[in-house]
Amino acid sequence: MHLTRFTDYSLRVLIYLGLKGEQRSTIQEIAEQFDISRNHLMKVVHELGQKGYVTAVRGKHGGLVLQRPPAEINLGMLVRDTEHDMRLVECFGDHSDCRITQACLLKSVFNEALQAFLAVLDRYTLADMLDPRRQQLSQILGIAPMA
Repeated sequence: MHLTRFTDYSLRVLIYLGLKGEQRSTIQEIAEQFDISRNHLMKVVHELGQKGYVTAVRGKHGGLVLQRPPAEINLGMLVRDTEHDMRLVECFGDHSDCRITQACLLKSVFNEALQAFLAVLDRYTLADMLDPRRQQLSQILGIAPMA
């Protein structure tokens, strides 16, 4: 399975905001730290806001913060929320042109594999990604340690 850039960038944004804690961050700041497109990141942040992962505060001292604690952000749910097409193969869709779909068992095997993949992600939260490596991640991204 290959996750989209959208999900990859979503994870990066959440990791960055999780490291910053209550300190607000801008889209520009995050885009520069990860060397990714600001325009693309705006779309990612907008959807993360709609789905309840981040809060955008407007104004002079505005910026982005996590909407809930990292321990409440489940990776499996995030992937489900950001991946708009979880079909591993054509026959997962409603309209398959594959001639052997009726007799083929690959669809059920791939479905089982997808469920196992998501089950592993369901065991982890954003906090699990941050806590063991907080200092190292903060140093790499140039984030001052939280007080």
